Amino acid sequence: MARNIFFGLIFGIPLYMYILKTNNTTEIMKKILTLLAVAVVGLIGFSSCEGPEGPPGLDSAIPYVYEVDANFVGPNFSVTSTPSGMLSGDNILVYELVSTSGPDSWALLPQVYYFNNGLETAQYNYTFSKNRVTIFIKGSLSDYSQLPSSFRLGKVFRVVIVPGDDGKNAKTGKKVTTDNLDYNAVIKKYNIDDSNVKQLN
Repeated sequence: MARNIFFGLIFGIPLYMYILKTNNTTEIMKKILTLLAVAVVGLIGFSSCEGPEGPPGLDSAIPYVYEVDANFVGPNFSVTSTPSGMLSGDNILVYELVSTSGPDSWALLPQVYYFNNGLETAQYNYTFSKNRVTIFIKGSLSDYSQLPSSFRLGKVFRVVIVPGDDGKNAKTGKKVTTDNLDYNAVIKKYNIDDSNVKQLN
């Protein structure tokens, strides 16, 4: 649009001035045809311009599911991982592996557990920022090393990057709700391939 206005001004103003100065119709028509030919050639030339080549793409798809093997030890009783591929606006969901009998069973964090006949609690929870996820233990105990070793050591978690720009939501303008508690529902809804999960330290 701006290009058309630019060419209109460049060729229109001189043509208008020329018409005001002369009364010869044949000469005016020749001038108009010449200016139109130059304008067409200019438009074709400018419309075929291309910019520089963009940066190279990724060699493979960005993994959206990562697995973390965690051993929670003092003093922080936390594990920090750095998944790559997270974009601004993306969200993180973290699931704990709670059962391997049959298909793996995953539970969304936070997960609260009760100890000492229900008198003490401890939970797995997490925080995240772009390309950084911290999974930690939080509870009512003053010393988390008193928790059973099965609660602190050899734990497995899945970190799922949920795309922030969900095409279904953006096109319809409607909020699509998913049961985030269900790992398999999240994987299915966002069409995430979790067959080749990347391991994080």
